[in-house]
Amino acid sequence: MATLFTGCAGESNSEAQRAGIVPLEVEFEALPGIDMQQKLDEFASFRLTANLDHLTAKEKEMLPYLFEAADIMNGLFWKQAIGYRDGFLNRIQGEDARAFAKIQYGPWDRLDGNAPFLTNVGAKPAGANFYPEDMTKEEFETLVDNDKASQYTLIRRDDSGNLYSLWFHQAYKTEIERTAALLRKAANLAEDAGLKKYLTLRADALINDDYYQSDLAWMDMKNTNIDLVIGPIENYEDQLFGYKAAYEAFILVKDPEWSQRLQKFAAMLPELQKEVPTGEAYKKDIPGADSDLNAYDVVYYAGDCNAGSKTIAINLPNDPKVHAEKGTRKLQLKNAMRAKFDKILVPIAEKVIAPEQQKHVTFDAFFSNTMFHEVAHGMGVKNTINGKGTAREALKETYSSIEEGKADIMGLWLVQALREKGEITDGELMDNYVTFMAGIFRSSRFGAASAHGKANMMRFAFFNEQGAFTRDDDGYYHVNPDKMRAAIDMLVDKIQVIQGDGDYQAAKAWIEKDGVLSPGLQADLDRINDGGIPVDIVFEQGPSVLGI
Repeated sequence: MATLFTGCAGESNSEAQRAGIVPLEVEFEALPGIDMQQKLDEFASFRLTANLDHLTAKEKEMLPYLFEAADIMNGLFWKQAIGYRDGFLNRIQGEDARAFAKIQYGPWDRLDGNAPFLTNVGAKPAGANFYPEDMTKEEFETLVDNDKASQYTLIRRDDSGNLYSLWFHQAYKTEIERTAALLRKAANLAEDAGLKKYLTLRADALINDDYYQSDLAWMDMKNTNIDLVIGPIENYEDQLFGYKAAYEAFILVKDPEWSQRLQKFAAMLPELQKEVPTGEAYKKDIPGADSDLNAYDVVYYAGDCNAGSKTIAINLPNDPKVHAEKGTRKLQLKNAMRAKFDKILVPIAEKVIAPEQQKHVTFDAFFSNTMFHEVAHGMGVKNTINGKGTAREALKETYSSIEEGKADIMGLWLVQALREKGEITDGELMDNYVTFMAGIFRSSRFGAASAHGKANMMRFAFFNEQGAFTRDDDGYYHVNPDKMRAAIDMLVDKIQVIQGDGDYQAAKAWIEKDGVLSPGLQADLDRINDGGIPVDIVFEQGPSVLGI
């Protein structure tokens, strides 16, 4: 079982009384019928290490500060996810149940539709701990408060029971000030001017919850051997409205050789945007040409990105203003990606992909599919074409699933387009198609509680309707390349129209119809699960694992 670096001090007793979504003063144990060892076996353990030989002495000296700052983000995510962490973990009976709760950051299984696995808890509140558990959507909608929909506010009740918004930097003042101090210490050691500027501005951003300038600085920071993603970033944890951002951190060490391979694609994005197979009105948001692609070994995951299924590539920042001005950075997490390919995707392909097509499941195709998924996040339509604001605002809680589906399918379209232009020459297009198909089964196992899981279920249904694959009597899937190609274009257009029109009702109806496990897909996933193939990975990580 993996060990986690947990250097963050425990919460004080007074914090135990703060808002939380798990009951206080009760004991927890595994629900009857749940084998916790089997649950743990769903996660393959993997050591997060990297070659540090190319780091300077100052860069190595920075790492302990970054680890400590990241671990604070880990503690803050626990507060956002459930509330009081230590009081919850200490009341779980059974070492296996406690270990699984650490992986899930709470008593709900994120890869099984947020089903509870412990006693004395009910269904997970859709708004996690960002909102009062008893708050209705209608109550929130009628609240007159300019900050209520900010990504960086909590919603709480005052002594009279009235709702109000509370900025993250106010709610988590002690932890935020400590993190900012650590980032400034690291900045003092930075030899690269871009890294020094980013760490300094990110420290300021944590203090005031204004991330724009630090996001721009991060976009300009492209020549360092160390990278740090830190702060409240993704909105997946808020499944009530999709508004609130959750704290997380990645500590990354650049792979210079692989990064050099990727850099040529970034400048091509504005031109490729013009070729997206959709109406002209949905291509008006031209991505910035200052985007970059790099490969890294990740040496620490903390908070939101470490909860349940693990991210293997990053596309940031999320701010559409930054996209328009500078584009995005796409960071490929090579070591984590290789772990998922070897431990999960290849064994899945052997179960469900036709034997004669299994040769097309390759790491290079998996890498490029994943990379261009992240590239695609920075493309497409960001702002509605009819005055409804950004696509994120208009689609509310449906946005994450629709956007992940967009990135998946537009990423595959990009691979297709670049192969036709002769820019990608390794392997063949069929490698990308078949590896992508195998990936649907891998990601569908993340469950309907995950935006990525929903997106894959919806795409499976769409491909099935279009005949992009067939399933034989032995349960093997055969990719039909001609129909796959047509289905890709159709699906790209469908998603762009929903996002560009800000069509919340269409998005909601589509997710309700197809963002669920169909009986056929469920049967195949059961077959995969019965084969003992891990669902995801869990990390042995931290300074001691890295050898510092």
